[in-house]
Amino acid sequence: MPMPDFAADRRLIPRIAQVLPLLSSEEAVAPITSREQALALSHTPEAIARRKLVKAATEAIDSEKVVPFAGTSTETLTFESSPDGNVVPCHVTRPNGATAAPGVIYLHGGGMANLSAFDGNYRAFNRMMAREGAVVVAVDFRNSIVASASGEIGEFPAGLNDCVSAVRWVHANAESLSIDPARIVIAGESGGGNLTLATGMRLLREGDIDLLAGLYALCPYIALDRDGETFPSAVEFDGYFLRVLGEWGRYSYGVAAADAKDPLAWPIFAGTDDVAGLPPTVIRVNECDPLRDEGIAFFRTLLAAGVPARCDTVMGTMHAVEAIPNVCPEISRAAARDIVGHAG
Repeated sequence: MPMPDFAADRRLIPRIAQVLPLLSSEEAVAPITSREQALALSHTPEAIARRKLVKAATEAIDSEKVVPFAGTSTETLTFESSPDGNVVPCHVTRPNGATAAPGVIYLHGGGMANLSAFDGNYRAFNRMMAREGAVVVAVDFRNSIVASASGEIGEFPAGLNDCVSAVRWVHANAESLSIDPARIVIAGESGGGNLTLATGMRLLREGDIDLLAGLYALCPYIALDRDGETFPSAVEFDGYFLRVLGEWGRYSYGVAAADAKDPLAWPIFAGTDDVAGLPPTVIRVNECDPLRDEGIAFFRTLLAAGVPARCDTVMGTMHAVEAIPNVCPEISRAAARDIVGHAG
């Protein structure tokens, strides 16, 4: 499948047009028919080699040049997730001298299936948010396909359980974390945007939504069946960093939840009853992103339910550019500032 001609797309910010060929693939998503096949394809020697290259590239982002280290500190803490009792590691990044600071619980991308909160690009982005005054808790929840630093994998709802447990742990330990418990928001990009919205809906169902002051989902990966009529961006921007047409999400995250159209697994299936009562929510999408239109569709559901919501489209950008802060640092800094500001 040919790669798009990024250089000819005048909608793209020039810097993004330059890096997209390095991040994108000519290969179509492999057709799969089972979770076992998704696991096998993700652990071939070729797949492992690709992950090593990605890991090296993200480590290079965590540098003084991209985001200065001065004025912040990071430590690794753990908490126990319910109901499974597994241990979840997290990075806590603080501005020096923080007391009763706004708290950001950040959930990494990777389609709920791979990547890690401990990757270099996330360490850098966490520092960006800490430099705006927040204590950032980056949660390394269980992925569904390739283990993060947690060392475990699990299909839905394993990762969601870890994220819900993270909110409760952060709130219960806010003082020792130097966080104001009344100013905690949850945020994440792509798969982390899915988990951000799902965590909010789960806490709402369970009567604990008051633990959060707000939700902030960047380029959320929340739909299953994509076509050019329902979500035109999925076809128009196929191959711009992502290729999301196909059955990968259904089989990688959990067939039962997909077949049930469970909104906690795939928030696009949420109705107004599922979201009414959520705290202020921001949906941030990227213009040249296959996932753009599903994020906008969820925003419409929020509005219909009376949720105080805002949707921003960042023009000229690709999927998740905010979480790759060496590409367009000014866009990443603006996002970091806005996420922290959402905590109040």
